[in-house]
Amino acid sequence: QVQLVESGGGMVQPGGSLRLSCIASKSIFRFNAMAWYRQAPGKQRELVAHISSGDITNYPESVKGRFTISRDRADNTLYLQMNSLKSEDTATYYCNVEYQGFMYWGQGTQVTVSS
Repeated sequence: QVQLVESGGGMVQPGGSLRLSCIASKSIFRFNAMAWYRQAPGKQRELVAHISSGDITNYPESVKGRFTISRDRADNTLYLQMNSLKSEDTATYYCNVEYQGFMYWGQGTQVTVSS
């Protein structure tokens, strides 16, 4: 079992920044890859950032250059730095890991971009 707890969401104006955090209940040394997803009302959950075991990162075009995923193994924490936020970034953001063949999700943190 893995527990994931996200934080850092909130309301921000267009062009603003937020940093999301996800604390894992196990050492993240145990995980091969970690990721952030988001889901807006009425839409499917989509991947927004992925980091491999070798710390190689991948992003969809919609967030590339604006979002940065990173992790701190000492604190068992995954981060998502989000800059130049747009209204279309409004969604619930979820932390995700795969561990021993199972996918684990956090409870989500709401990000609202609005003027």
